[in-house]
Amino acid sequence: MQTSSPDLRARPIGLRAETPRTPPRRLQVIRAEQISRHLRRITLGGPDLNGFPLQSDGSHIKLFFRRDGQRELTLPKLGPSGPVWPPAELKPLARTYTVSMYDAARDELGVAGPGGPNPLLRPADFYVLAGDLTAIPAISALLRMMPRDTRGQVLLEVPSPEDMLPLDAPEGVLVQWLFRRADEPSPLAAQVRKLELPASTFAFLAGEGGAVVTMRDYFLNERGFSKRQLYATPYWRAAQTEEQYHEERHRVMDELADEAADG
Repeated sequence: MQTSSPDLRARPIGLRAETPRTPPRRLQVIRAEQISRHLRRITLGGPDLNGFPLQSDGSHIKLFFRRDGQRELTLPKLGPSGPVWPPAELKPLARTYTVSMYDAARDELGVAGPGGPNPLLRPADFYVLAGDLTAIPAISALLRMMPRDTRGQVLLEVPSPEDMLPLDAPEGVLVQWLFRRADEPSPLAAQVRKLELPASTFAFLAGEGGAVVTMRDYFLNERGFSKRQLYATPYWRAAQTEEQYHEERHRVMDELADEAADG
């Protein structure tokens, strides 16, 4: 196992160049491929992709889709205070996806973003990356960007061994796969409790809302983490659409962002 170099904590991971805000981009689906039993990779392309921010791997984006019965996709416009949405009957369906790699059937859709903290990981001596199937693209991108002397622990919960994917992790980052059937509770929180962590640790938590909040509260309330030492993003909630879960999801994320900024 490699040891960290003295300047490891000075290296943020996933730092994007600052770019001006742009309206949603109108792109096309170039390719769709099944990369594991339950995970698909969608490649997007088109002229509007020009100028998409570099170093966006691991960030989240919003995809906009036509509603049933709509012939054309109507995208929000960018106003001085944020997006200006079309009337409700024309408002597109929005879903959150992750940029696995910025690198494309032709179905039209819209893309807004990237979003998420900048950098995605703050400097630390040790990293914990924990999430479920929906977090694999983000965690995979973060591992790929890490310096090769990084130390850490990855916990990935998937439905079956057929969902295990090769990950480009540094030698000092241990990857552990956890298997969970749909009728079982998430094993992530229990496994996180078993970790022995140095004081200088940063945690990246992503996936189903209940599991993410449980892990977040454990780090904050029992391990004494400051809110600058973790990023928790609940991607989804069982039995709820993104529209139904939208407000709760952003409340969880805003609680951390506000106090981290104050700290």
